[in-house]
Amino acid sequence: MSQAKNPVGRFPIRRLGQGPLHHFFGYYDKSAWDPDDRWVLANQVDWMTADLTPDMQAQVGYFDTRDGDRFHACGETTAWNWQMGCQLQWLDGRPGRQFIYNVRRDGPGGLYPGFGAAIHNVDTGETQHLDNPIYVAAPNSRYALSVDYSRLYVTHETIGYCEPGGKRRDLPLYPADDGIHAIDLETGATRLLVSYAGLRDFHHRPSMDKALHWVSHIEINPSSTRILFLHRWTERVEDETCFLHRLITMDPDGRNMRLLECSDHPLPQLAAGFDPSAVGTYDYEKSEYQISHPLWRDDRHIIVWGPHEGSIHYHLYTDADGGPVEIVGKGILTENGHMTYSPVNPRWLLTDTYPDPDTNERTLILFDCDRQVRHDLGRFYTDPGLRKENRCDLHPRWSRDGRQVCIDSVHEHERQMYVIDVGALVDAD
Repeated sequence: MSQAKNPVGRFPIRRLGQGPLHHFFGYYDKSAWDPDDRWVLANQVDWMTADLTPDMQAQVGYFDTRDGDRFHACGETTAWNWQMGCQLQWLDGRPGRQFIYNVRRDGPGGLYPGFGAAIHNVDTGETQHLDNPIYVAAPNSRYALSVDYSRLYVTHETIGYCEPGGKRRDLPLYPADDGIHAIDLETGATRLLVSYAGLRDFHHRPSMDKALHWVSHIEINPSSTRILFLHRWTERVEDETCFLHRLITMDPDGRNMRLLECSDHPLPQLAAGFDPSAVGTYDYEKSEYQISHPLWRDDRHIIVWGPHEGSIHYHLYTDADGGPVEIVGKGILTENGHMTYSPVNPRWLLTDTYPDPDTNERTLILFDCDRQVRHDLGRFYTDPGLRKENRCDLHPRWSRDGRQVCIDSVHEHERQMYVIDVGALVDAD
C-alpha cells in the first residue's frame, strides 16, 4: 500500500532520496537546510526499519538541490537512532558551511566513553572530532549541550544509542555528577550545568524519590541565552505512560532555573498486576499528562503540547516566573504533534499528527495563527506494524526562507525524505 494524499495538488512535493538506499534526517527541531537553502542534511542507510545494533553504519551527508538533488556523503557514524538520527545540525555561527553530528569513539574518551561528535567542514573537506556527544548546538555555534545516551537508551530507548551488551543495569537514580553538560565547541572543555540530584531537589516531588531520572528535548533559544528541557522520571521505564514530566528553563551557565509546568499525577500503572504490554504504540504520545515536543518560538516564548490548568492543548508559554500561558489553535489543533514556527513569520505554525487508528495516515498541517485556519498539506500512510523504536514520524522541518517543508516518510515502502513547496500559501497575503 502506497499512499500520499495532497489536496488537489496544491502543494508540489518531490522526493529527495532514491532507492535502494534509504534516507532520513530525524527530528523536527532543527532545519536540514543550510543558510542558503541549497544543501539538505541527511542520513543514508541500508535499512528502512531495522532493529539497531552498535555496528550498524549510517552515511552522513547532504543533498545538493542545485545539482539534481545528488547526495554527497561526508562521513559515517554508528551513533544514531531512527527518531533523532545522529543529531545532525548546521553550525551557522561558524565560517563557511560546517555541520556537527554524533559518532562512536574508541578509548576512554570524555564524559561518556565510547561516544563523541564530529564537525565536518563542507568547504575544506576537513573533519574535527570532539570527545563528547552533543544533544543540541547553540545557534551561535559557541557551545553545545551533552547528555548520557546510555541513560537515554535505558529510560527512553527511542532516543538513546544502543551499546554492546545491551542496556546498562547499574544506573544510579539521580546522580550528583551527571545531568546536562555544556561543551565549548572551540576547546572541547565541559562543565556540568545541572545534575540529576539537583533536578530532584528543585521543586521536589515525593514521586521522584524512588524513580530513575533523565532529561530530553533540550533546546536553546535563538540568541543562545536560554535553555529549555524536559525533566522526566519514572519507577517503570518499560511503560511510557508512567513517565512524569516537567518543563524547565535555565541560563547557559545553569543559573536562573524556572519551572514552567509539571504534570506529576497518580499512577495506577504502578499497582500490582498492571500489564505494560497492553499499552499501545502511540498511547504515550496521546496521554493527557504528556508534556511533549517543546520548542522556542523566539527568545521568550515556548510552544509545547501538554496539560495546563487541567486541560491539554498546544500551549504557548512565556519564559518568566508566573508568565502567561496561551492556548494555540483551541478546538482546531487537537492532537499531539511535532511543531515549529516559520523562521521568518511566526504567523505560520507547522506540525503533524500521529497515525489515525483507522487509516494509518499521518496528517501534515500548516496552521495560520493570525486567522485561526488549519491547512492540511497532505496525509501519509505508515505501516501499522512499526514499533516505537523504528517508526517513522513525519517530523516536519522548515527551509530557512519559510517556503518549503521537509519530512521523513515511509509511505512508498522506503524511508525517504520529501520536500513540499508551501510558497503559494505563505506568500498569499
